[in-house]
Formats: sequence, C-alpha cells, structure tokens
Amino acid sequence: MVRLFAASLAALTLSTAVQAQEAAKVPTPADTYQELFHQVQTRRIFPDGKTFVDAVPKRAPARIMADYRARARFSDAELKRFVAANFTVPQAGKAPKPSAARPPIKAHIAALWPNLTRPPVKPVAGGSALAMDKPFVVPGGRFREIYYWDSYFTMLGLKADGRDALVENMIDDFGGLITAYGHIPNGARTYYLSRSQPPFFYAMVGLSGATDPKTIKARVDLMRREHAFWMEGEADLKPGEAHRRVLAMADGGVLNRYWDDRETPRDESYREDLETAAKSGRPPAEVFRDLRAGAESGWDYSSRWMADGKTLATIQTTAIAPVDLNSLMYGLEKAISTGCAKLADADCVTEFDRRAQARAQAIDFYLWDSAKGAYLDYQWKTGQRLDRLSAATFYPLFVGAAEEPRAHIVAQKTWDELLAPGGLRTTTARTGQQWDTPNGWAPLQWVAVSGLRRYGEDALAAEIAKRWLATVEREYQASGKMLEKYDVEEAKAGGGGEYPTQDGFGWTNGVTRALMEPAAK
Repeated sequence: MVRLFAASLAALTLSTAVQAQEAAKVPTPADTYQELFHQVQTRRIFPDGKTFVDAVPKRAPARIMADYRARARFSDAELKRFVAANFTVPQAGKAPKPSAARPPIKAHIAALWPNLTRPPVKPVAGGSALAMDKPFVVPGGRFREIYYWDSYFTMLGLKADGRDALVENMIDDFGGLITAYGHIPNGARTYYLSRSQPPFFYAMVGLSGATDPKTIKARVDLMRREHAFWMEGEADLKPGEAHRRVLAMADGGVLNRYWDDRETPRDESYREDLETAAKSGRPPAEVFRDLRAGAESGWDYSSRWMADGKTLATIQTTAIAPVDLNSLMYGLEKAISTGCAKLADADCVTEFDRRAQARAQAIDFYLWDSAKGAYLDYQWKTGQRLDRLSAATFYPLFVGAAEEPRAHIVAQKTWDELLAPGGLRTTTARTGQQWDTPNGWAPLQWVAVSGLRRYGEDALAAEIAKRWLATVEREYQASGKMLEKYDVEEAKAGGGGEYPTQDGFGWTNGVTRALMEPAAK
C-alpha cells in the first residue's frame, strides 16, 4: 500500500506540474497585444498600469492589432482614442459614498459586502479575466477580481457576519482554479497565472461547515494538488539545489521559496519593472523573476526581499527561504493529514505527518534565531539568516509549528520592537515600500493575534487587536472609509508602494469584523 501511495503521489506531482506549466503559457495582454501593449504601458496612457490589462476588447484582438499596425505612428492622444474605441476600459471600483452619520463600523462593514460581491465570470476572448463559477468578494478599488490570500482574511469577516454560503462559494471558486490550472493563481487574471500567493486554501477549508464526506474528500484532494504544485521537482534535487518553488538544503531538509514561472515584466506593472531592471545593473530577466516572486509573496514590496535591505533594484526574493511560506506549508501538510484521517487513508496520514514533522524541524534549524529572539528569513545561497525583523515571525505561531518557549520569546520581541501605537508594524525598516514601517496590514494583525492566542499570550494579542481596531475606527470616523493599509505609527491612512492606498477593502473589513467577536479579543 505504501508503494502504491508513493506512486500515486508522484503521478499527482507530475500531472500538477504539467498543468501549472501550461497555465503559465496562457496568453496575457502583453502576449496578445505586443507592441500596442508596450506603447500603452510605457507611454503611461493610463496612470495605473493595471487599467489596460483589465480592459475588455470590443472586437477580435487580431483585427485590433491589424488596424493598429496599419498606422505608422500614434500621438499619445491618438493612442488613447484608439484604445477607447477598441476596448472597454474599466474604472476603479467605488465603495458606497460615506455617510455623514457614520453608522457603527460593524454595520458599515455589513453594508460593504454586497458592494464588493461579484457575480460569476464568463471570460471574453482577448480579455484577461478567468472564469469563475460562483459569486465572490473582491478587495475593492483597482482590485476588481478575486485574489488568493486576501480572500481568507475577507472570509473571516463573512463568517462572522453569518454569510456562510458566500464563504462556501469562494472555497469552491478556488477549488475550480486548482482544477483548471493545477494551482491557485495570485488573482483571477491571465497575467497572474504564472504565480500563486501564500497558500491559505487549507485555512479557508478550515472555515467551512461542510460535513458531506464527498465534499471533504474533494477538498482534501484539492489541498494535495496544491501541495504538489509547491513541491514540484523535490524528488530530483540534490542538497544545495533549487527548482521552481523547492529548495533542497545542505542537510537534506526541504524548504520552499517564492517563484514565478515567467521572467518578463509583470503585465500590470510593466513600466515600473522595466525601470527597476534598468537601475539594477543586473540581467533583466533575473530582476523580473525576483519582482514577480515578490508579488507571489503578497509582500510587494518589502525590505525582506532586498539584498541591501532598502533598494528595490537589489531584490533577491528567489534566494530566500521565507518564514511565512514555510509555516503555511507546514499548516497545509497538517491539514492534509487531518483530512486524510477523516477519510481513513492511513498511508496519506503517515506521509503528511512525516512531511510536517520534517518541515517543523527545518523551520527550527534554519529560520529560528535565538540571538535575535525571532523567526527570520534565510538566504539559502549564502547560508545566512537575514537580520530583518518582520511580522512574518508570527507565522510559526499561527500554524502551531513553534516550540512553546520560542513563542513567548517572540511575544517579548513584539512588545519591544514590533508593537506600534496603532497596531503591529510590518517591519522595522523605513524604505518607502508599502510592506515596511510605518505601515500595518490587516492580515498580519490577524496572523499575530491568532498565533499569540494559540500560545496563551492573550495580553499581547488583545493589545494588538485593541490598537488596530482603534486605528481603523479613527480613519473611518475621519474619512468614512475602510482602507487597504494603515500607518500604525500615526494611526492614519498608509502609503508607499506602486499605487495609491485603495479603499473597499476586503481583508480590512474581514479582519476588523472578526476581531470584534468576543473570542478574538
């Protein structure tokens, strides 16, 4: 039976790898519109590079391109008119107009859910949207599609508000993406298919109230497929080697890294990526891959990924074994084992318990720094931990992979360095990037609060929650908005990064609403 299980696991890994590699070849707007795309993005016809890649063609792309190529030259105004004539250009989603009365924030969040809910999607040829079978919730603003890791934190609020059917729909939508592409992409667009995001699907499944054995089996199978995506290439690696998202460490342990199956500028940030590569003095393809891998991390961008700790052009995401990703992989492995136990699949339980135990040992050995009192990212090429404290240190607590004494050491470190007046700092570095201080982000508040509560650090968990909720409330009273990120030093709207602060906002709504529940305080 063990041999049969090993053979089926190998077959699953191979089929998932082939499917994911094919997904990365699906044409994106850059592939479809070529020189038109280049001109629109580099000449900044739209202030936001995401606008054109979300546009929907009004006729066949081949005809659009034939007409474009028939013209020798376009002025900026002519190019903009050409795009308007041939594409339906999206507008940023808008939240309801703030009420001067400022209803209680819980009521405001409840009113936002319908505004952020979208119907099923049927793709249009030449457009970038992926098919979605059931209704789903978007973050808001420029983010018009479902996003992977955002959605877990959004679901927390939906669950707290009793919108269980919508939670189940979104789990099914993500399952459909795994079925179609072998993994969950960054978001439901063709230009996101070459990368994923932090693997929270197992945690979404954990929110489900489903008890039907068929549903449980189907979701365990989907988790195993996602695991195979992240682990593809593991069997053939020698110590010190890497393949796609897998790292074989010198002692035989296995960790994961963020990656992207393309090495070109991101469609949605094309001009910015060209500029970053030009400043770097490095091979452009290498820079593009690291930028894309940084986007897969969800922390786009942070001093965590920068070789010099401050300059985006030194980004080295693929050279790093990150604390958050490897913790989530441990969580995924434990969830698969638990699911397989419900299905009485003993071989599966044995295999994934073994994997989870080995993962925990590798996290302890490579990512725990006793001198710093924190879990730190590891530069696997140089064999050094990166001395950059960040809120990622809470992920081993969040998934239960931390040894008890270490969780309490992390808590003390938080009181000393990560806790700000308005909530939890993302890092202690000030770089101008959005995933650095002074910004705080809703998902990291939840990961910290949840992880600390798991280890009995209730006072610190309550303090983070109290300060974060006060920051959200203060900005809500000032502007009537729920924002993507906040300045936790001054308890106001956050800033930095490639685009303005967005309002809506899915994961802020979700985490805020969940933290209002008595059990979360």
